[in-house]
Order: sequence, then C-alpha cells, then structure tokens
Amino acid sequence: MVSLYHRGGEYVSNHGYAKVDVIRGHVVESSHIVHVAVVDNDGTLLWSAGNPDRRTFARSAAKPFQAVPLITSGAAEAFHFDEADIALCAASHNGESEHADRVEALLRRIGCSVDNLVCGAHPPIHGPAYAALQEQGKAVSAIHNNCSGKHTGMLAVAKQLGASVSDYDSEEHPVQQAILKVVAEASGLAPSDIETAVDGCGVVVFGMPLRRLARAFAQLAKPTLVTDATKRAFSTISHAMMAHPHLVAGTGRMCTAFMTAMNGRAVAKAGAEGVYGIGLLESGYGVAIKVEDGADRAAPLIVVEVMRQLGLWTQAEQASLHAHYPFSIKNVRGDIVGELKGTLLFETPGV
Repeated sequence: MVSLYHRGGEYVSNHGYAKVDVIRGHVVESSHIVHVAVVDNDGTLLWSAGNPDRRTFARSAAKPFQAVPLITSGAAEAFHFDEADIALCAASHNGESEHADRVEALLRRIGCSVDNLVCGAHPPIHGPAYAALQEQGKAVSAIHNNCSGKHTGMLAVAKQLGASVSDYDSEEHPVQQAILKVVAEASGLAPSDIETAVDGCGVVVFGMPLRRLARAFAQLAKPTLVTDATKRAFSTISHAMMAHPHLVAGTGRMCTAFMTAMNGRAVAKAGAEGVYGIGLLESGYGVAIKVEDGADRAAPLIVVEVMRQLGLWTQAEQASLHAHYPFSIKNVRGDIVGELKGTLLFETPGV
C-alpha cells in the first residue's frame, strides 16, 4: 500500500519520492507526482520511487515489443524492410515528411494503402509539418497519425501470416495474439495476467505493474530471459531505433534527443499518459516511469534524474540532451518564462 504523508509543505510517498515542479517566476505553479521502477536484467527491483507495482498501461512504450512479430514472422525480410523501416514501425512519429513519405512507401510495398490503416487521422505532431501540409493544400490522413508506422508493420505481419487485414486491430486477431505473447515473455507475466484494453490508435494496449514494464525494457536492451527468436528480434529492433532516433519520434522530441545523446547505449520509448521506458545496453537495467496525472511533460525530467543519480550517463551526454530538449517554459512569443524541475529520492529495497 502506497501512502502519502505531509513533510515540509509537501506530500511525500513512503516508497521513495519523485515529482516534477512547474515553476513560473519564483512560484511553483503546478506539481506532478511520479512513480519509478529500476530493475536489473532479471527483473529484480533495485531502486524505486512512488509505487513500483502501480498497474500501468504501457501505451506507446509497447511499440518496440509490438514490432517483434514483424521480425519473427519473416515479414520484414519478405517485404524488404530495412533498419530505418523497422525503426519507424516502433515509432510515435511527428508526421514530418520523412515519416509520412516512408509510411506511404511501405504501404505500397506490402500491397496496402492508407485506407487499410485503422489508426485514424490526426494532424502531424510537428507544427511546421502541419503548416506545410496546409500550405500545399493537402489533407491530413492516417499516414500522419503518430502510430501509422506501427500499424503498417502490423499489416505487413497480417499479410505474411495470410490473415485478414481488415480486422488486424481485433484482440483475437493472430497479429495481436502474437504481440501479447511477446509482451508476456518480456515482462515475465502470463498472458492472462496482463490487462488489455483499447489504445488511442485502436489496437490492443497492455497493462502491468510498473516494475514488469521495466523488466521488459531490460530484456529489450539485453535479452537473456527470452527465446532465441525473440532475442534476435529485440536486438534488431533496439539497434534500429538507436541508429535512427529521428524516425522513432522527430524534431524536438525526447526519445530522439535522448537516444541521440546516448549514442547506442540506451533504447527508449515514450507512451501516452506520462509513461516512459528505457533499456540500458551495458548494465542491462530497465527503467519504467509513470506520471500519476498523465502529464507527458513531466516524464523527461525524471529520466534526467534517474540517469544522473545512478551515474548512467556522462556530463557530455546530459549536456547533449539539454541542447536538443531544453526544459524551459516559453510564452506565445517564445520568451522563456519558467522552468521544469525534477526531484527524485530513491528507495532501495531492503534498506
């Protein structure tokens, strides 16, 4: 049972403590409480803050695992997906031209079209990309959905399996069942112990204790507890993401900035509602973060604190991240008017 007690004007968890303050002038305008789990390669909890057992939907942090059947089914080879294509299939992309154009090309290659995507349409996340579409008089389509790469990968798997492409989003579909098995294998849970629901893009989303999501990322980075086929797929996907971080997210996005700064030492993926997962290749550590109120702006600050406090990156790597992802608050004119500040006090189990 996690409880909060009052200390010095703040509410503090009895399982370590993490929060992000939004500071304007000299006033803390808002605060976000955060849960953190850090595990070793076999899933043993090493450090935590808040509730490491908080049941959490992985949301888009599951995308690297959802891409595994693309490899294990033989679809990637059959349809000649290269490393960049695989990275895009694990992406929550900005909808910039390099993202949208590649999705469109992949759809043609597998014999599908935008009409086969069931993710729905939304404007590109990247403002200038949306402005360019408007200037060109082009309509927003499902290709610009940040999940269109993932969905294209799922369509490729369905084609490879000889399964229907019209209902690939159904929980009973062979593609979704294959993904569930991967998520179970990586997290160390039975499929029946994983909560399922519908994600924002219409496919299955997976819920589990936060420490189990951390275990999955530990295995993604340094697979030791999964089958040989899954090991090969994890290695292929993680290296594709690290080699092409811009395709995983895009301009001004945390995943791109973080993996660029880490330069092949970590794989990372954000999810909606303040979820973030990291796998460290050298140590085999897995990190999972969940912001209690779902604020996506808070998770990157705790990523920085985890990496700094555990000595998992160099000062140069941290400086590189800040150069591409500044933690400042700007007004409409672009003036810096505040900052975000992360606080993390770890609890070590048994201490």
